[in-house]
Amino acid sequence: MQHTHSFYFPPEWYPQSAIQLTWPHKGTDWDYMLDEITACFVNIARIIIQYQKLVVVCDNAQSVKQQIGIDENAGSEENLILVEIPANDTWARDHSGISVFDSDGKKYILDFTFNGWGLKFPADCDNQITRNLFEKKVFRQDVAYINRKDFVFEGGGIESDGKGTLLTTSECLLSPNRNSYLNKPQIEQMLISSFGADRVLWLDHGYLAGDDTDSHIDTLARFCDEHTIAYVKCEDETDEHFEELSKMEEQLERFLDYEGNPYRLIPLPMADKVYEGDERLPATYANFLIMNKVVLLPFYNSDKDKLALEQLQKAFPNHEIVGVDCLPVIRQHGSLHCITMQYPEGFI
Repeated sequence: MQHTHSFYFPPEWYPQSAIQLTWPHKGTDWDYMLDEITACFVNIARIIIQYQKLVVVCDNAQSVKQQIGIDENAGSEENLILVEIPANDTWARDHSGISVFDSDGKKYILDFTFNGWGLKFPADCDNQITRNLFEKKVFRQDVAYINRKDFVFEGGGIESDGKGTLLTTSECLLSPNRNSYLNKPQIEQMLISSFGADRVLWLDHGYLAGDDTDSHIDTLARFCDEHTIAYVKCEDETDEHFEELSKMEEQLERFLDYEGNPYRLIPLPMADKVYEGDERLPATYANFLIMNKVVLLPFYNSDKDKLALEQLQKAFPNHEIVGVDCLPVIRQHGSLHCITMQYPEGFI
C-alpha cells in the first residue's frame, strides 16, 4: 500500500499533550479483583493529572470522577477528560491509535486493527475506541483520522527513536494470528511506510513467562533517547529466562544507532518472581511510561525496585522517576506502559 504522506513517528519523550487510560469495569477480566485494580488505576490517574492531561475511557464518567476524587486535587480538574465509550478491557497501549506527523507538520492518528493479541481475547469494543474518541471530538480539530484496519498492530509492539529507527520483536510481529498474509519483508515494509521509518531493528530473542502479547518490545527493551536503550537483564542462571535474555542482550550489543554507533545500553534488573497460583506473572521494569517531566516506573514491592529506579535515572537524568505499585496490574499479564498511551503536543 503506497502512502502519499511521509510520516514522522515521534518517540515517547516528544512533548506530550495527554495520556490515555481505559478504566476497569465489571465487564472486563478485572471483575474478580475490581476494587484492587481500581485503587491502582486511581493512584496512577492522580499521579498523571498532577503533571499533564489525562483522557479516561470509561463506562461511567461520574463514578470514575468520584473514584479519582478530583475535588480534593484542587487545580487538576481541567487535566481530567472523561469519555464514556464501551471497552472490553483496559490495555490502552494496544487498542489506542498511534500518533504521527507528516512532513508539513499535519497531525494524524493511525487506527490499526486490535484483535486481542492474535485472537486470544474479545476485542470488538476495544477495536472501535479510537474511532469513538474522534466521534466524541476528544482530539483537536486539526488531527486527522487514518483508517489502517488492513493491518493488525499494537502500540506495545513498537518503539521509535524519533530518528527513523523502529525497534520491535519478530515473535510478536510475525505471529500467525496477526498478519498471516504478510511475510517478514512485507511487514517490515508496512512498518517503514506507516511510520516513515528508515529501518527496523528486529529482536529475535527475549520473552517473559505469563506474557499474553507474544513478547511486546515494551516488556523487554526500550529507547530512552536516540542513543540509549534500557533493557531487562537476567543474571540468575537458574531462571528460565536466562538464556533468552542473554541472547537478547548480545543482539542489542550488535545493534548500531542511527549514526552508526553502538547503543548505550542500560540494564534493568529482572524483576523478582511473582506468582498467581502456580503461574508466573510477567513482572518487568522495562514497562515504564515516559511523560513530560517524570518517568513512571512500575514497582513490585521488591528490593529490586530501588535498583531499577537508580538504573533508569541514568537514562533520564532530567526526569523525576516515580515508582508506581503495579502488582495488581500484572495479575492480568501486563504492566504500567501497557495500560497507558501518550498523545503528542497538539493532539488533545
